[in-house]
Amino acid sequence: MKMQILDACKIVLVTFICSALIMEVMKKIAVHVGAMDIPRSDEGNRHIHKKATPKLGAVGIFLAFLVGYMLFGEQSVRMNSILIGSFIMILTGIMDDIKPIKASHKMIGHLIAASVIVFYGGILLDQISAFGYTLNFGIFAYPITILFIVACTNIINLIDGLDGLSSGICSIFYITIAIIAFYQGRYGSLVMILSLIMLGSTLGFLLHNFNPAKIFAGDCATFMGFIISVITLLEFKGPALISFFIPISILGIPILDTLFAIIRRLLKGQPPFQADKEHLHHQLLGMNFSQRTTVLIIYGINLLFAAASIFYTLKDPIIGRIIYIVIFVLVVWFVLHTSIISDKSANLRKSVKKKLHLNPEKSIVANLFTKENKKTKNKKKKNGKR
Repeated sequence: MKMQILDACKIVLVTFICSALIMEVMKKIAVHVGAMDIPRSDEGNRHIHKKATPKLGAVGIFLAFLVGYMLFGEQSVRMNSILIGSFIMILTGIMDDIKPIKASHKMIGHLIAASVIVFYGGILLDQISAFGYTLNFGIFAYPITILFIVACTNIINLIDGLDGLSSGICSIFYITIAIIAFYQGRYGSLVMILSLIMLGSTLGFLLHNFNPAKIFAGDCATFMGFIISVITLLEFKGPALISFFIPISILGIPILDTLFAIIRRLLKGQPPFQADKEHLHHQLLGMNFSQRTTVLIIYGINLLFAAASIFYTLKDPIIGRIIYIVIFVLVVWFVLHTSIISDKSANLRKSVKKKLHLNPEKSIVANLFTKENKKTKNKKKKNGKR
């Protein structure tokens, strides 16, 4: 057990050092080729940073990943498909980082990369079962798996709105999957090796990307989401729905943020993928939290998802369910107290308080305390009169 833990730490440490050193080179290359993220002040722009920042950080993650594979990985058809697909993702991202390309052209690159995983690597989501029923996707397993990979890839890219946000969330995913695989006795499996290599590579990048960021992942951040999708499919060992739900739940924050964004835009009559400034991190920034505090809050929520997944899989499912309930309550509270879905959320909250005869300007907790204080004062008055 101790030797296995030491070996795991060695993989993470080596890839972390490689990634951290490579980032210094990537900064210079990004400046040289003009892959710079320049903030704009035009209306509707989502840029939060104030100065030009080098991109291509995810290329450095990919290079550290390659080093990790050469040192610790084993050659196989599946691994070859992952390397080829990753290269296509990185190539597409580099093209967009240097000179922006059409979204449709990027999508073609993503579809090709996903197709390599499915048709060459043979990694498929072919059936799923729940409540005693089994659904076999048959020939539809191919397009379903491709769409799943592309969706995961872009979900991570969409949440990359603050320094260290996407890389931190990805790091939490990798370490959670590695812990689960380790305690399930799957040390040395492709899932665990990929998770450990990516954990070290991503943390090395996070060292340079945490606020104030010295380098951004750029559009190549899709590579991180791409590997996450592959790990999720590999982690999905059997047809049981729960084995697929566990790795997906670790991505609770980016999935919910994307879902809320689509609902919000549809309610406003906007295209579902039109950029706006109403994402989760924008809501927290609007509450006067700093960039660092906002990112740390999101890390904390994501760690709750990770803890729930670990408890549900390894230790005590009951504790896992309790954590999921806590997360659900937090999500409902956040939806009602912010405009993450609709500006009407605040009006709905006030309407509910009015029906409950509460002060609409105060929180529910404050209202409850006020009521208790009034009851106490009334009792004291009655006692005094007696």
